[in-house]
Amino acid sequence: QVQLVESGGGLVQTGGSLRLSCVASGSTYNLEAMGWYRQAPGKQRELVAAITYGGSTNYADSVKGRFTISRDSAKNTVYLQMNRLKPEDTGVYYCAADTSRSITPGDYWGQGTQVTVSS
Repeated sequence: QVQLVESGGGLVQTGGSLRLSCVASGSTYNLEAMGWYRQAPGKQRELVAAITYGGSTNYADSVKGRFTISRDSAKNTVYLQMNRLKPEDTGVYYCAADTSRSITPGDYWGQGTQVTVSS
């Protein structure tokens, strides 16, 4: 089993920045990809960004050029640097991990961290 713990969410004004972190523990040797999803009130969960352990990345069109996903393999941690935040970026952000090199990871999930962008 793999446990994922997110941190770094909070309240920020439009145009501001936040960095989310997700630490993986447990059977991390099986992991091949990690990523971030978000869910806004009344909407379906959507992929924000993902990174495979081979280095491939995948971003939602709405965040390209503003968000950057990265990974620290030594710390079993994936980061999401979010710049130029907009109110529509508001939602619960979930970390996900996968045992395959999937650009839409989803074998394991964290509990989520709230991001609120005020206008």
